[in-house]
Amino acid sequence: MKKDQMIFGIRPVMEALDAGKEVDKILLQKGLRGDLFRELMDKIRDLDIPLQIVPLDRLNRVTRKNHQGIIAFFSQISYHKLDQVMPGVYERGKTPLVLILDHITDVRNFGAIARTAECSGVDAIVIPSKGAAAINEDAMKTSAGALNIIPVCRTDKLTDSVKYLKDSGLKVVAATEKGSTFYDEEDMDVPLAIVIGSEDTGVSEGLLKLSDSLVKIPQQGRIGSLNVSVAAGVMLFEALRQRKA
Repeated sequence: MKKDQMIFGIRPVMEALDAGKEVDKILLQKGLRGDLFRELMDKIRDLDIPLQIVPLDRLNRVTRKNHQGIIAFFSQISYHKLDQVMPGVYERGKTPLVLILDHITDVRNFGAIARTAECSGVDAIVIPSKGAAAINEDAMKTSAGALNIIPVCRTDKLTDSVKYLKDSGLKVVAATEKGSTFYDEEDMDVPLAIVIGSEDTGVSEGLLKLSDSLVKIPQQGRIGSLNVSVAAGVMLFEALRQRKA
């Protein structure tokens, strides 16, 4: 990561937060104490910034400078609040299409998915605060600019976002090998949220239980699974096909 994409030291980090800098995450040394530390923690909690408590050697691997036990990583984008994005979608008279990414951690896959999402008319991408791909230079480049266009909404709990979307009138469809229906048999010409899980673990059980429908993508080869960005593309362009039919 370039030096201008991170800042270290308690006071510089606090000043950056006070100035409204968009911070992707903060690494904090285990065992820090003191009034200034408590003030910093209050700011981090108020701003809902993802925080990792790590040993000193982890910080030393990031920078050899005097980091004072804290390193903040600037985000390449500004995050959005889902409950602020959705009213605007309805006000524009659009049938909502939201993409929920359940712990997609590969930055290039994330960038490719964002590019596909923008091309297929997705109104927002929802990711977890922890366990999601870092939106770094690689992600931005792979997205071909899509991450500067499409709202990315970060949430502490994906389940809370799914509940909010359902309360807002969206049908939630999860792509999973556990699905009983093929994806192209599902009605997607409705207010819709599509859930895509990681290649390793798939969609989490909590999100599967909240989903209105579980669908699968047919396969014939021996590998057994699609690249996650390809699976997302299949789902999103089926939704677009139905809406254009």
